Amino acid sequence: MPLKVDTLAMIHCNTKLSELYTVLVEAACRSLRLLESVLLEQLGQEGIGDGAGLRLPETFHYLPEQLGHFLTRVVPKSIPDESMERERIQLHEQLALPTDKPIFRRGNAYNTYGGRLVNPHEALPMPSSAAHVTVALVRGRYTYHHYMQDNFNDDGWGCAYRSMQTIFSWFRYQGYNTTNIPTHREIQECLVNIGDKPTTFIGSRQWIGSTEVMFCLETLLGVQSRIIFANTGAELQSYTPELIHHFQKHGSPIMIGGGVLAHTIIGVEYNSEKNETRYLILDPHYTGADDITTVVGKGWCGWKTSDFWNKTAHYNLCLPQTRPCI
Repeated sequence: MPLKVDTLAMIHCNTKLSELYTVLVEAACRSLRLLESVLLEQLGQEGIGDGAGLRLPETFHYLPEQLGHFLTRVVPKSIPDESMERERIQLHEQLALPTDKPIFRRGNAYNTYGGRLVNPHEALPMPSSAAHVTVALVRGRYTYHHYMQDNFNDDGWGCAYRSMQTIFSWFRYQGYNTTNIPTHREIQECLVNIGDKPTTFIGSRQWIGSTEVMFCLETLLGVQSRIIFANTGAELQSYTPELIHHFQKHGSPIMIGGGVLAHTIIGVEYNSEKNETRYLILDPHYTGADDITTVVGKGWCGWKTSDFWNKTAHYNLCLPQTRPCI
């Protein structure tokens, strides 16, 4: 039975090269002890004392924002997250972590996110902290999806698909599910399968909107969404309280579509003295490389005033909802 040893060691930046061997040996020994404990626990269970039905351990490393350091978990392979809820509850309680959202599910594990930009908004200057300014932002990790990624040319028609992929990434990396981020074709197949689109829709370059995003989130993830309809871009500011409430309660990205364009809202700022709202926009129309300097410097991820919206266009917003779980 081959065992995969996945170990992680934290070292000081001034650690000498000659000391790394000892550090890595100690880290490997810790990993082996964790693997051993998971195997022994299974052997003590009824029915698998002879090794039959024994599951190989798998290792996950986590970097919760609330802790500020890595934590490693080793669990039996292929056991659903739902079956390990009691153990996660105990871990949350031991570390004084909130018990209303996932932190130690498989989807929460630290990874490289396929080389995509993660949370590009964190490279922006901090918004105002004045008492008369309310700021509400997306909470957790997401990846930035935009035109021309994955060697796929969707320039001019795929902005809502990309916005939905960003939303999918948020739910995946918050641990709510382990569903792979769907491709354009998989999104189209989903809409055809539920009867929303004809079969000719698959493989086409037809746009989708917030309603289709809502359908896919519900079908593929079981996520419910709230839809907000704004008759004009000028009317959007009247929904500022709803957007603030959404980010404070759910923290998920918002897809907004109007005219022939779709964007992703990942934050909102309201100045009560001036009665002005700014929106933190993640723009899926970007066609360049995943370079944080360009994305932030050129405004593809940045704060926009209400003038960003077309004053006469209709807008629909899809606000994905979360539910308490652990």
